[in-house]
Amino acid sequence: MKKYFFLFALALPLSLWAQYLLPNEEIIYSFETKAGKKMTLVKDKQDQYIQYRFGSKNHVDMQFPAERTKDSWKKFKYKSYMRGGGKQNAAMELSYLTFTNKGYQYQLYKTYYAEDGSYNTGITITDSRGKETEIPGIYKTIKGCICNLEESTLIEKEDTGL
Repeated sequence: MKKYFFLFALALPLSLWAQYLLPNEEIIYSFETKAGKKMTLVKDKQDQYIQYRFGSKNHVDMQFPAERTKDSWKKFKYKSYMRGGGKQNAAMELSYLTFTNKGYQYQLYKTYYAEDGSYNTGITITDSRGKETEIPGIYKTIKGCICNLEESTLIEKEDTGL
């Protein structure tokens, strides 16, 4: 009986983590939020799909898209902007990933502004009337980089307009 309890105790944390990362996946970008939630953007190691996951540390509340197919790449749009030159040139690095789910637009972001030395990450959710809800992330919990999508030919790139 002790042997089974030990195996169960060992497997439980692995199964909880498995909800956010399956054996065939790798993290593109991940962070924890100030409200104690977790956002993870993953892709299949063979680029068969991309998927956004959000929820508590132990439970995925939302996955997008629900199906894990090659078409999932078409449901996301990536844009970025980089200007060098340090503080005197108002240098910045901006990376965004957007998708729409059930009438809401989700925008993941990672930003850096040299003028004030600020680093930020989070999610902006916009409803059909334009009302925005901000979910700030904890920058020091970041794993990966949205910027890794810059070179991908599978995801649509948008012009930042800057």
